[in-house]
Amino acid sequence: MLRLLEAIYDTYLSISPYLFLGLIFAGFLHIIFKKDFVAKHLGKNNFFSVIKAAILGVPLPLCSCGVIPTAMFLRREKASKGATMSFLISTPQTGVDSILATYGMMGPIFAIFRPIAAFITGILGGAITNIFDKENTDFKLMQVEADASSCCSSGSCQSHENSSDKHDTKISKIWSGMNYAFVEFLDDISGHLIVGVILAGLISFLIPDNFFTNYGGDGLVGMLIMIAVGIPLYVCATSSIPIAVSLMLKGISPGAAFVFLVVGPATNAATITLIANTLGKKLMVIYLSVISIFAIISGLVLNMIFNIFGQPKLMLMQHEMTNNWFVYLTTAIFSILLIASLYRKFRNKFIKTPKLANLDVSKKNNIFKIEGMTCNHCVANVKNALESVQGVTDVKINLALKTAVIEGNFDDSEIADSIEKAGYKLV
Repeated sequence: MLRLLEAIYDTYLSISPYLFLGLIFAGFLHIIFKKDFVAKHLGKNNFFSVIKAAILGVPLPLCSCGVIPTAMFLRREKASKGATMSFLISTPQTGVDSILATYGMMGPIFAIFRPIAAFITGILGGAITNIFDKENTDFKLMQVEADASSCCSSGSCQSHENSSDKHDTKISKIWSGMNYAFVEFLDDISGHLIVGVILAGLISFLIPDNFFTNYGGDGLVGMLIMIAVGIPLYVCATSSIPIAVSLMLKGISPGAAFVFLVVGPATNAATITLIANTLGKKLMVIYLSVISIFAIISGLVLNMIFNIFGQPKLMLMQHEMTNNWFVYLTTAIFSILLIASLYRKFRNKFIKTPKLANLDVSKKNNIFKIEGMTCNHCVANVKNALESVQGVTDVKINLALKTAVIEGNFDDSEIADSIEKAGYKLV
């Protein structure tokens, strides 16, 4: 048991300082790269827009579910299908937070190779989309984004945004960015991060050394196993790192571990369903095929690179910094923020959905159970969809309980329709 706890502690100590710094950068990116800014650069239907989509997607800290509403917004803002697909593929694989964490636990070659591979994969996916799905084929887009688009086309959204921007101070913008990084985004990944660190410790403790080498897991077979495991699994770009490191320590090749780093964050069962519902089955097939095939190709290339330059040192490099005060300080700060995030998630699990007696009796109230919400981006997406329904006056969503309390005078069938069009399911 002590060895297991030591393995978990070592993993956590390795990743925490880089996650802390990465989240700070993520907060500043949130300030800079607003949806309208991104959409402005992806509007033209050409190959250059596909490249720009990949460039913008690589550093953004969005999970595989959270990237869907952003991509749909881009499409409503006239981004080409190829650019939308490029953004969908490149964004969840990496983020500034996961790039720094990758460097800390897996070394510089992995840290450089990972965003480059995400960039190239996004471009390939976008280019193939433009070839096989012509622009005259309509997307089955989310109604919430259609409503947002029509609102902004009339100028009302733009004028409101400009008015509010005039009153924004630098301090308030920084506060907004840090709130996104250490509250909204951290809340999305904290649970998965803890699970990832614990799984890494369990793999390190339970699986014998060279286990995967003895059973063929260090070659193409290992890559196929990682695809089979990673595609349906919900794991963010950051929490996939300690798992990949532990697998490598047990004999998985760097290339096979890289396959997991690609397909784990880029795909999961919920994302696949959302893409099929909103973009169509053809693009879902392109999405999965491009990610899987290029992940294997990238894995083979990475194995060749490490055969030339030597095997990576992985998280063992952290022992060189154990006496570094900066490591302990950032780990302590990050631990406090992580505990606060877990507390918010735990607390929300036990917050009862508001009773009808406590709501405004002059308005119609309904409590709806919604399947498919996995992060705060999903919450924002569902909330916008519900608020677009005629007669809805207020929406309160509890992510932990998967419920929405809706006030107003509305048609229940329109509520169900808006939720389904947003890519989720009303229970």
